Amino acid sequence: MFGYIRPALDRLNQEEKDAYQSVYCGLCHALGRRHGWLARMTLQYDFTFLAIVLAAGEREDRLCCLRCPVHPLRKPRTCVAGSQMDAAADQSMILTWHKLSDDVDDHGFFTGIPFRMVRRLFRVAYRRAAAAEPEFDAQAREGLARLRELEEAGSPQLDRAADAFAGILACAAQAVSKEGDRRALGQLLYHLGRWIYLMDAWDDLDDDRRKGRYNALDARFAGRARDNRDYLETTATHSLRLAGSAAELLKLGGWEPIVENILYTGLPRVQSAVLDGRWKEMRDNKEKAK
Repeated sequence: MFGYIRPALDRLNQEEKDAYQSVYCGLCHALGRRHGWLARMTLQYDFTFLAIVLAAGEREDRLCCLRCPVHPLRKPRTCVAGSQMDAAADQSMILTWHKLSDDVDDHGFFTGIPFRMVRRLFRVAYRRAAAAEPEFDAQAREGLARLRELEEAGSPQLDRAADAFAGILACAAQAVSKEGDRRALGQLLYHLGRWIYLMDAWDDLDDDRRKGRYNALDARFAGRARDNRDYLETTATHSLRLAGSAAELLKLGGWEPIVENILYTGLPRVQSAVLDGRWKEMRDNKEKAK
């Protein structure tokens, strides 16, 4: 959905890189199997992380080799994690649908036509995903409705806006059966969701100003968000630390070094790139290299 949650690949050994790639491929296959080949185009790194922490908690991951449409001459090793991979795929599709709906609302009739056309392509997939994950869909609807109210009011309450989005991701933890793991994962995802919202607000600041759209950071600092980078860096780093503390409570098994890499190295790198204005170029270069 946003693509901010990425590992620092240069700090992973080859076995860990292969394991991470196997989940990325597994989620892609789950999206295609459950929602059609077009759903694969919505694949994001954020939900690869979600699939890892969900599967790690349930201990049901397994590996196999499946044909990849992007690499038809080989069969990459793919992590197939049963119900948890399916849950990550369904939740990914639900958020994709609501993000497209938000894009439709943000544009006028004519400029919104492309977004309405794309959203229509995913209508059946969304309904199937919502039927499989009704609680997550309801939470997404509620959180996005709260966000819309704050946007329409031009609210300067940054924490309320970030909380509304963070609550959506926290609900993804309901897919975990063990209560203790579910609570810890909910906290981890909440603080990651808050961090994502802050990064996205800073990343979109100039574009939102140019198009006259609401931006929670600009509203909070009365149009002087750029002068308050230190504040944003402090509160975003605090969210990452709380996410890391929550992760310490999870039994991640062999996935622990990958999760730690993402939380303690990958995300601070992304944060630095976003705040310095280097993120879009860095992201585009990584996408080309895939």
